[in-house]
Amino acid sequence: MDRSKEIIKVSIIGILTNALLVAFKVTVGMLANSIAIILDGINNLTDAISSVVTIIGTKLAGKAADKQHPYGHGRIEYLTGSVVAVIVVVAGLVSLKESFVKIIRPEETNYSWITILIIVASILVKFALGTYFSKRGNELDSSSLVASGTDAKSDAVLSASTLIAIFAKVVLHLQVEGVIGVLISAFILKAGIEIMRDTLNDIIGVRIEDDLSKAVKERINMYDEVQGAYDLVLHNYGPAEYMGSVHIEVRENMTAMELDTLSRQITAKVYEELGVLLTIGVYAQNNSNPRYVEMKEYVNNLIGKYEKVKQIHGFYVNEERKVVSFDMVFEFGENRKMEIVDEITKSCQDKYEGYLFFINLDKDFSE
Repeated sequence: MDRSKEIIKVSIIGILTNALLVAFKVTVGMLANSIAIILDGINNLTDAISSVVTIIGTKLAGKAADKQHPYGHGRIEYLTGSVVAVIVVVAGLVSLKESFVKIIRPEETNYSWITILIIVASILVKFALGTYFSKRGNELDSSSLVASGTDAKSDAVLSASTLIAIFAKVVLHLQVEGVIGVLISAFILKAGIEIMRDTLNDIIGVRIEDDLSKAVKERINMYDEVQGAYDLVLHNYGPAEYMGSVHIEVRENMTAMELDTLSRQITAKVYEELGVLLTIGVYAQNNSNPRYVEMKEYVNNLIGKYEKVKQIHGFYVNEERKVVSFDMVFEFGENRKMEIVDEITKSCQDKYEGYLFFINLDKDFSE
């Protein structure tokens, strides 16, 4: 299945559906002199434009890697997501302005049963479209489609709010068009801000999804020779485009040939099943000497006193130089890192005189 073609196909369905809704709602809104219905139609127009931008972004992101862009063009999808967010925010601001004008200078509205039937039909269509977008977005791992699905379901709720305006006018003889318009505008602005936040997070770089990091480590730990997988760092170069590095812990007497064979098997397995391209580093287990095992156990017991120390790994003793080194991972938000490192270092060196302890600080990149 070609992911880009499927995303484009789904987006085209969205464009056609939203274009029909725009035509119906704007026409009905003008005939009924209803700002709420017209703004609801404009909201559908922004959805159609968003789908067009999504198609353009998907096509550009699908370009093959070249000399200037060896990682491909996948991140263009995030840039087009930002464009969509700007379009939605601008539409929300324009809608907000028009709604306030309607509050200050209300105008008479004229509703009919045809108006009500069209609004009800648009609610059902929008909810069905939102469900379809969400389903296909999850299947294709497309955040743009998932966001469009959520937006479409929100639009169904907004369209329902226009029924409130009709009810207030016909039954209660209250003119609440402008107020409903402000409500719709607020939802449009909220959606635009959320899309902008999500796309900016993707551009800046976010933590690896827990499900993906756990799946990668599970595949690595399937091999009997691997005693642990650490320091997993993945870089996203577009949706479903990951590459990065990981350290594996193996027994200290493995030969270079055995390590080469193992690393080739792991990289092939992870890429084949998860689409992640890995570079593998090695930690020697270094537990043939009972004294080294005792040292490691002492350190593990020591870090148990500190709530935000997640783990240590890569424990290694260089007997010739009398140097002990290991990596330590803190949870984010710990402000006493260096103080804690100094405390642990001092305790270790007091316990094992003659040895120098070096602690390397690792970031909590993944689970």
